[in-house]
Amino acid sequence: MAEKRKISLVLADVDGTLVTEEKVLTKRAQAAVRAMHEAGIRFAITSGRPPLGMAMLFDALELLTPIAGFNGGLFVKRDLTILQQNTVPPDVARQSIDLLRQHGLDAWVYSGNDWLITKSGAPHVAREAWTVKFEPKLVANFDDKLDHVAKIVGVSDDHDRVQRAEADAQAAFGQRATANRSQPYYLDITNKDANKGAVVAYLSEHLNVPAAEIATIGDQPNDVLMFKRSGLSIAMGNASDEVKAQATVSTDSYNDEGFAKAMERFVLGYAGSSAP
Repeated sequence: MAEKRKISLVLADVDGTLVTEEKVLTKRAQAAVRAMHEAGIRFAITSGRPPLGMAMLFDALELLTPIAGFNGGLFVKRDLTILQQNTVPPDVARQSIDLLRQHGLDAWVYSGNDWLITKSGAPHVAREAWTVKFEPKLVANFDDKLDHVAKIVGVSDDHDRVQRAEADAQAAFGQRATANRSQPYYLDITNKDANKGAVVAYLSEHLNVPAAEIATIGDQPNDVLMFKRSGLSIAMGNASDEVKAQATVSTDSYNDEGFAKAMERFVLGYAGSSAP
């Protein structure tokens, strides 16, 4: 059990954390968020998804906090009004596309509200469209699409290849961009200030909540950046041992109510629920 501490804000990753493998927000998860609202604890979400791809959660969770899409590349209000955006420099965007292709990864580009792809039948396109509830735009190439990029994604089912691309991107871009895996098959490249650690800093400043009173919960390597900036960090049961080792505590899997159980135990302070 984590030591008792004051929590004023919870920041949750979405895929692999807040929703199940089938992208379902369970009733118990909703009840946990509702209980936090009633206890005066604010709740926020962040994801590699575009804000539009999280819109189905806004009402269900009664969100009143800024929503951080693209891992902090774009902050919006609940009505999708833009609060702040951090784009990838065009030269870094071009280098990113080249690097991903050198590693044999497919590339996706997110610009404004558009999701751009060059191969309609590429791996994970159909699944991603189902997840975010909107379709990508097919383009011949990205040559004239890289001036206002929120995120570039490298995609491959060869997880080792994605991991190697991550290491090479981090080495190549240094402090000019953030490159982290959001899933074993996704490598996200964003503005240097667009990462989940920066999301903690943004929410801390704009909501006037000390970082020590923020709890974060996630499952992937890119969530470690927000773990490091928060007072309490929670790794999902489906996270790797590497991710778990960098969190304060761990919970159960996303398919076993891990998010709800973590909120009940570590944030709300009770170890059980009458919910199924």
